[in-house]
Amino acid sequence: MDISHYHSGHFVKQIAYKSFSPSSICQEWVSSDSSLNALLSEANRYLGELNGFSQVIPDIDFFIKMHVVKEATTSSRIEGTQTSIEEALRKRDDLSPEKRNDWEEVQNYIAAMNFAISSLETLPLSSRLLRNIHQVLMQGVRGEHKQPGEFRNSQNWIGGVSLADAVFIPPHHTQIADLMSDLEIFLNEDSLQVPHLIKIGMAHYQFETIHPFLDGNGRVGRLLITLYLVSKTLLTKPIFYLSDFFERNRNLYYQNLTSVRTQNSMLQWLKFFLVGVIETSQKAVKTFKEIILLRERTQKNILVLNKKLLNAQKLLQSLYTEPITNIAEISQNLGISYQTANSLVKDFVQLGILIESTGYKRNRILEYKEYLQIFTNS
Repeated sequence: MDISHYHSGHFVKQIAYKSFSPSSICQEWVSSDSSLNALLSEANRYLGELNGFSQVIPDIDFFIKMHVVKEATTSSRIEGTQTSIEEALRKRDDLSPEKRNDWEEVQNYIAAMNFAISSLETLPLSSRLLRNIHQVLMQGVRGEHKQPGEFRNSQNWIGGVSLADAVFIPPHHTQIADLMSDLEIFLNEDSLQVPHLIKIGMAHYQFETIHPFLDGNGRVGRLLITLYLVSKTLLTKPIFYLSDFFERNRNLYYQNLTSVRTQNSMLQWLKFFLVGVIETSQKAVKTFKEIILLRERTQKNILVLNKKLLNAQKLLQSLYTEPITNIAEISQNLGISYQTANSLVKDFVQLGILIESTGYKRNRILEYKEYLQIFTNS
């Protein structure tokens, strides 16, 4: 079917409200819209460039953690948390008590992403995997009593304080099993000749419309995009996240999702989605280039440390996964004495690599500020 003929579904009268029942998406979709096809071609090109670039970067796994941390803070911010990248990288006890709940939600998102990527080695992208991810995401945080790891068995809604004034009411819970089965088949049925970026764009919309969980749907739905691209080997590493684009264009994001439901505007949603793929891929390549330049410059700077050079190189390598640290952690991670670690930190501070961020003489927190700024400014 041509995407221009897409029909989103219909409203179903319940006792005191109308829920939305989305149409099945599990079929072959084609596009006769030249502007969509042009965007698809461009998005494939830039995503391919990012994937190729990631495969030639030495030690790329050291940098992936920061991409995941940025995604976790951005995706969670869309849901109302206020944790920054710097705060997400700190220990819980280093934060003020009022910040700890938000911090825990971000940590759960990081754990859910890492769990999901490792699970793809043994599980397909399926309802079972999404439920497992949801359980990790909701463990011990706000929403932990809203059926973590289970599809909802009651009606939910979006916006408003009740069903009476809701902005959108997803399908009745009795439809969830069939709708998620349809979505799962659509994601995994390779005989359906649908371009991958079109398929995951439609699947993200469908998941958010089904809203199968009582809480956490937005975060799981955004994770779904990266997981699909990794599962289909469009990405060899989990380095692509659309949450930043969605967060910067939050109103357009919600408007476009709503327009699909109310005006059948799947073409417009997919155009918005593909623009996000293009911009995000370009920014990710730029970020990697900045990391490479910083690493080359910093490696040259530490050459003056002579006899300490081996430990200095180890410390610098560790900072790409732990850019906020302290002397005790450095001592433990590098297997050196506290005194040796302290001396090395003094050298890194003098070289401008590390910055002491607390102002304390003891229990100092040290930041690899230039590296952090690449992610906070991108």
